[in-house]
Amino acid sequence: MPRPCKRRRVCGRPVYTCFGPLGQGRSLGGTSVSMTLDEYECIRLMDLEGLTQEQCAAQMEVARTTVQSIYQSARKKLALCLAKGLELRIGGGNYVFCREREKCCRRHCQGMPENSAGKGEEKMKIGVTYENGEIFQHFGHTEQFKIYQVEDGKVVSSEVVDTNGSGHGALAGFLQEHQVDALICGGIGGGAQNALAAAGIRLYAGCSGKADEAVDAFLKNELEYHTDATCDHHGEHHHEGGCGDHDCGGHSCGDH
Repeated sequence: MPRPCKRRRVCGRPVYTCFGPLGQGRSLGGTSVSMTLDEYECIRLMDLEGLTQEQCAAQMEVARTTVQSIYQSARKKLALCLAKGLELRIGGGNYVFCREREKCCRRHCQGMPENSAGKGEEKMKIGVTYENGEIFQHFGHTEQFKIYQVEDGKVVSSEVVDTNGSGHGALAGFLQEHQVDALICGGIGGGAQNALAAAGIRLYAGCSGKADEAVDAFLKNELEYHTDATCDHHGEHHHEGGCGDHDCGGHSCGDH
């Protein structure tokens, strides 16, 4: 079973999570760029606080090569927003809030809201492709998501939302509109994976079983998933019942 990527330590959320051009009205092209919270943290530590790559890696508790990759991605997104006049949205990503920020990190969090820098509560939303209590096995054909609101590692509320016929290309935007940080699903196509990554939504694919149990396992860092649970059969020939009946990427999408 592949091990989940190590979460990047961050000190908190920025005061504002959405930035856009003034004077010209809407962003050119009407699109936006999503920066993950760990990308924002890397920019803050290195460009604002003046930390070196080694110091930033130690602060975020990741390898220096990981910091290099995060930093390059974040800087490219900033440049794209400036050059193209696009809106920037910050949220999501693979992160965990620093538990010591009251002692050692609070100096980096001045000006942040109390719920971000003061009490150490981690808030996030987890989306699951959903059908009758189970994880639906084809992301592109899901008619519902169950969205869980998580605070400090515990589910505090959940709701089932209809996709209203949204297809593969629109579902990433649908989840982004609902401020989902992480998605748990069965099979998913490569294009949809790219769209989710661009939206800053962390993907946990190749899952099956009860949706509630999967979220509980996710919060305990015990969720079994495949990073390569790719489905390529998106045409009209797709059998009823989703990806569970197909061989996707060498294994069934719901197979662990």
